[in-house]
Parts: sequence; C-alpha cells; structure tokens
Amino acid sequence: MAGTQTALVQRVENPVLWSDFPDPDVIRVGDTYYMISTTMHFMPGAVLLRSYDLGHWEIVSHVFSVLDDYPAARLEEGKNMYGSGMWAASLRYYNGLFYVLFCANDTHRTYLFTAADAAGPWMRHEIRGFFYDASLLFDDDGKVYVVHGNTTVRITELSTGLDGAKPGGLDVCIVQEKTGNGLGYEGNHIYKIDGRYYLFSIYWPEGSMRTEACFTTDSLKHDWIKEDVLCDDMNYHHQGVAQGGIVDTPDGKWYAMLFQDRGAAGRMPVLVPFRWNGIFPRFGEGGKVPAAVSVTSTNPGYVYSPWSGSDDFVYPSVSGGTVRLKEFWEWNHIPDSRLWSVENGSGLCIQTGSVRQNVVRAQNTLTQRLPGPRCEARVTLDGSFLNDGDYAGLCAFQSCYGFIGLKKAQGKIFLVTVEKTYGEKEPYASRADFDRGTETFVLPFDGTTVEISFRADFQDMKDTVVFYYKCHGQWKQLGKPHRLYFMLDHFTGCRAALFIYSTEKAGGKATFRDFRLSAD
Repeated sequence: MAGTQTALVQRVENPVLWSDFPDPDVIRVGDTYYMISTTMHFMPGAVLLRSYDLGHWEIVSHVFSVLDDYPAARLEEGKNMYGSGMWAASLRYYNGLFYVLFCANDTHRTYLFTAADAAGPWMRHEIRGFFYDASLLFDDDGKVYVVHGNTTVRITELSTGLDGAKPGGLDVCIVQEKTGNGLGYEGNHIYKIDGRYYLFSIYWPEGSMRTEACFTTDSLKHDWIKEDVLCDDMNYHHQGVAQGGIVDTPDGKWYAMLFQDRGAAGRMPVLVPFRWNGIFPRFGEGGKVPAAVSVTSTNPGYVYSPWSGSDDFVYPSVSGGTVRLKEFWEWNHIPDSRLWSVENGSGLCIQTGSVRQNVVRAQNTLTQRLPGPRCEARVTLDGSFLNDGDYAGLCAFQSCYGFIGLKKAQGKIFLVTVEKTYGEKEPYASRADFDRGTETFVLPFDGTTVEISFRADFQDMKDTVVFYYKCHGQWKQLGKPHRLYFMLDHFTGCRAALFIYSTEKAGGKATFRDFRLSAD
C-alpha cells in the first residue's frame, strides 16, 4: 500500500494489508511502529515493516538473507523446507537495540537477531533449546524471559547472555490445555503493563473458530487468570481474527495487530482497537472487529514505499557484483547467485543448474506477495536460450500452482499452461511433489519472446487465476480459470513467481523484462 498521508486522522480498511503477512508482532519506538511477519522458506527472511499510523506500511528490511545453508534450504538432493523455516517471530526494542526471536521448524533451533537500526545490519545469535512460538519479555528488574509452547505454554528465564535457559532460573507452566480443543494454546505474546503480566495466546475451541485469549497475573510466581478477548470472523467464512501483538500510541490508545485467514491469498494483518476494562482488555467494538479503523499519523505527509510492485530489472552496478533487488522480492529457498543476474539493464536472467521435475522444485524462483482482493501480474519473457525440456514463465505460486509460459520440445517453442490441482481435504499432498504437473493447454508458438499475464481473484475466497498472452497487440485468454488453495504443506499465500526449470538437461536460460503488478 503506498500513498501520501495528507490528513492527521484517517480511516483504514481491514485487513490493513490485503496480502500474506502472517503471525504479526508489532512495537512502537518513539513515533514509529514496526511489524515483523513470518516468511518460512522464502529468502531473504523475517520481513520487517514500518509505519507511522498502524494502517499504512512499507518494508524496511529483512532480518537475514540466509538462515541455515544446507541441502533442503537450497532445494537440493530432493529435499525442501516448505512450510518450515522462520516462524512467528517476537519483536522487541530494549535499551537501544531491536530484538527478533524465533524458532525454525526445519532445524529445530531458536534464533535471536539484534540491531541498533531496524534497517540493519542484524547480528545473529542462537539460543540453546527449541522455543516454539516464543515471545520475549524484558522485565523491570533486568531479568529476561521467554514464553513458549503449544498446548503447554511455559515461561522460562534466560541467562544474562541470552544464550539459553538460566540454570536455576524461573521455569514454570502458565497454561496446560486439557479440554481437547482442536488447536491448543499457541501464538504467544507476553507483556508487562502497569505492573501486571499479560499473555495473549490463541486456541481453537471445538465447534468454534480461532479465538484470542488473554491470561494475566500480578506475579510470575502466582497463578494466571484467563478471559477470551476476541472471537469474531468479520462475517468472513468463519475465519477467526486472532494471534498477534499489541501496541499503544503516543496519545494513549491501544491496538492489536492480529491476522485472519483469507483462503488462497494467505493470512492478513487486521488492526483491532481495544480498551482496558479493569484488568482485562476489551477487543473491538462491541466484541466485533470493525471493518474500518481510525488511525492517527505521527508523520503526516510521509510517502510509503510499496510493499509489492513492478520492476524493470534495471539496477545500478554494485561493487563486488552484488545486486540488492527491491525489498518486495523474495526467493523461493536459497538462490544460487551464480545462476541469476540483472546485467546491463537487459532484464532478469535465470539459468538452470540441474534437472528438476516441476516449478516447486525449481531453483532461483523469484517471488513476491500478491495484493488483493484482485490483482494482475504480467511480464515479458524471452525464451531464446531455452533447451529442449525447459519450461519458463509466470506462476501463481503455491503448492496447487498454475503457470503460463514457454516450453521447448524437439527444437520447437510452445506456449503452455501447467497446473497442479488438489482437493481441499489434502492439506499435505505436495510436500514431496515430484510430479510434472498437468499441461492444460499447449499452443505452437512462432517466436521466442512473449508477453504473459495472470489475473487473480481472491474476493470472498473465490481463489481463481486466469492466464493470458498478448497476440498482435491483444490479450487473449489461454485455458480455463485455475482454482487455488491455501494448503498446509507450503503454509503461505499465493505469490507471483518468475521461474525456469529444465526437465532434460541443465543450462537453459530465460530472461524476464518489464514485470508489472497491480491491484484492482
């Protein structure tokens, strides 16, 4: 979302970011808000955003470029880290430093990154132990704690160096789920406010929806008491709004930044005002999430950089040959820097380094989030240097992907659409996907360069994508609409992706120019 803020107070619609920014945590440092979101298998990872009003956001940095370099993280040896990687970070600011804490479900490690500036550089540390859905608390007495867990949620005191649990330090259970809920308590966020401790967690009561719960105590040595503070779906397909951080404004107002599942488009940040009523907060307006929220800018007139957008792939020369792409781009897994370039303003060139079965196995696939509820992506593809067995193009990228592009077979070029389709009851069907996908349309093509596009419609969970190509100056539809699904194997919303993969021999190249992305 980009634009010039011309008024001090505005109304912003929910979700405040109509795209896949799940598991948000939010803080305020002076007059500036920061929010972090899960990136899983995408690199660079741990996207950090900035705002001056909680309603409009821009990407300020990624916390890391590579987390752990090993075969699954590089899509090598038939392995992958889909649905794993960096999950649900805790974002804090204390004594002049930013802290980002999270675990990775592939390595079962816990990572702590610190920086003096949100733009980086970020310093990496590790914490001994696996702290799932962790949340940091810097207490008034200088002690540091981490709350963590699923179903059983604990608070553990950390050592002075923040490198593991403190020997003999506090380690107690806050809540032990015993009621057989469909989803035990998780998504933890802990705070100390006016002398009381508050833990916000989510759970999924049987027969209900994702629900936000609040636990509180006046001492870490005492029992915690609980209230449910939000159970609402904004009249949207029984998808509960829950899980995220809370923050106050300079003028004393309070907001929660939670998220809501919205089908194939992913999980989206939702801004929920709340007020205190005794020791517990009261979320929303009459217990409901408002469709729009009034926000006050601390920096009126600020122009936000887009968190998604177009790219002509013309980048200035950088000493040492390193090119930093626009912040809205993220690679699918760790890219091989030897096999892509944006040289001489000729576009993005990607070369294959090995034989792969399909687009979810392709290395060096460049992606970005799609803005909703409807959007269009288009690009010019040059397939002059494809080899037989190569596929290259523009993909609506998730496990049930669909793409349009060029393929080369027996020395000839074809325009194709390829799809992967699963039923809604197969959430893990493609984690080890080695199938070729289904060619739903194959058209002999005279030439090697083509303009291609897709139009995605996520409105009201329609979740379809339609593919087009330009012929004699006119856009023509190719194939039928393809159904998209949010599935647990990738656990991410649909993205636009630029790719090439070789099914017969490595070494083919594809060049992409004039990428355009626009929201309806």
